[in-house]
Amino acid sequence: MIKDIIKTIDDYARTQPSKVVYDVQGVQHTYADLKAYSDALAAHLDTLDLPAKAPIIVFGGQTFEMIATFLGVVKSGRAYIPIDTHSPNERLTMINEIAQPAAAIAVVDLPTGVGTTPVITPDQLMTIFNTPVDYQADHAAEGDDDYYIIFTSGTTGKPKGVEISHANLLSYVNWMLGDDFGLPKQPNSLSQPPYSFDLSVMDLYPTLAMGGTLYALPKAVTDDFKQLFAALPTLPINVWVSTPSFMDICLLEPKFDAEHLPSLTHFLFCGEELTHKTAATLKQRFPDARIFNTYGPTETCVAVTQVEITTAALAKFDRLPIGYAKADTKMMVVDEAGKEVANGTEGELIISGPSVSKGYLHNPEKTAKAFFTLDGQRAYHSGDIGTMDADGLFRYRGRVDFQIKMNGYRIELEEVDHFLGSQQHIKQAVAVPKYNKEHKVTQMIAYVVPKPNDFESDFALTKAIKKDLQGMMMEYMIPQRFVYKESLPLTPNGKIDVKSIIKEVNPE
Repeated sequence: MIKDIIKTIDDYARTQPSKVVYDVQGVQHTYADLKAYSDALAAHLDTLDLPAKAPIIVFGGQTFEMIATFLGVVKSGRAYIPIDTHSPNERLTMINEIAQPAAAIAVVDLPTGVGTTPVITPDQLMTIFNTPVDYQADHAAEGDDDYYIIFTSGTTGKPKGVEISHANLLSYVNWMLGDDFGLPKQPNSLSQPPYSFDLSVMDLYPTLAMGGTLYALPKAVTDDFKQLFAALPTLPINVWVSTPSFMDICLLEPKFDAEHLPSLTHFLFCGEELTHKTAATLKQRFPDARIFNTYGPTETCVAVTQVEITTAALAKFDRLPIGYAKADTKMMVVDEAGKEVANGTEGELIISGPSVSKGYLHNPEKTAKAFFTLDGQRAYHSGDIGTMDADGLFRYRGRVDFQIKMNGYRIELEEVDHFLGSQQHIKQAVAVPKYNKEHKVTQMIAYVVPKPNDFESDFALTKAIKKDLQGMMMEYMIPQRFVYKESLPLTPNGKIDVKSIIKEVNPE
């Protein structure tokens, strides 16, 4: 069991300085590099007149410099806010306004201004990294101090910043390092999710805490199937972390199997529902590997349940369970009055324990609505519907509200509606999910009442709307299909009848 994330990682720079910590398409950096870069950045930040404890935005992609920056920020006693290069400018601007950061570190050039927030440019950052220092990391983030803040989808068009403390992260990492997963010592782990997505924490910190190596796949590679399928067999990885949707892409390649990736022993999934079909196909391709399904909202630090999907589990369950709660965490299923329900009865999943966040950054109203105290521990209303078996096995059944998971991303449909309603050609709109028979969201469909226009076809109108939306919202939040109507159905209260539209899209 580790007690200090930073000290544990820094110790490897002393015991195995030449060990490769990060490999991206053959470009390698060592644990000694990681300590030197992060020490240099922390020393520089200490010289600046920055507000104490205020977080720092870190903008960049899948690179070694990003994780070195994360650790440097934490060593300076602050939390980092990761923002991916594929984020729309508006999202970067909104996060800057909400977070009120002490500074922004541009690992790559910022695409837009951030007001009066001080910026460390890429050239300045490289100069800092290449300046040797003798640094003592004696005031790093610790205990209940925020370690990182990840912004998730919000219901009003404004994202919410989930505060994850050093104590939250320790609870999660120590669980990952324990017996539940049986991970290899010094693992070679796939690092594929963007750092602005908390699934990335699943590969990043357990690997660093065990002195392993991260093998990164940049978005340019994962978006090009030819490049992706060529790269996969070259990776000497034994631990795989991804969403089930990314696995579905990889399974399109017939050579993605144990014969061509013989080192792979562990598959870890989170971020969305793992379907029986995906797990069964994977088990067929990698019969000796261990496959884990996990579950957890960003607000509870990545994941709080796990279950191994064995051949016996595949035979027993048509819809795979999400697992058993980790030892330091209490999960329960409650009714609308907050009372625990009988085993097997559906209700909202409540999560309490040391990995539960303190709340949303600078958003006391949303924090008070979602978080509370239970038996002296922080607790969280997940908004997820589930059941618990008599032996403590949890199963996921859907969302209390209109939040969905698609391709691993959590999407508030109301946030999508907000942006649709802001588009110049749209009078009224609502986004709804399309499910397949395995209860997985395969598409987001926008039902739209358009404003009068001169477009020659619905296709041309859709193309114009999508082009506008690309500058307003994350690409994964843009609906895949647009259905045009003269009017939308209303409830007796005069609101758009979203449930009836969902039933129309999903008639079964």
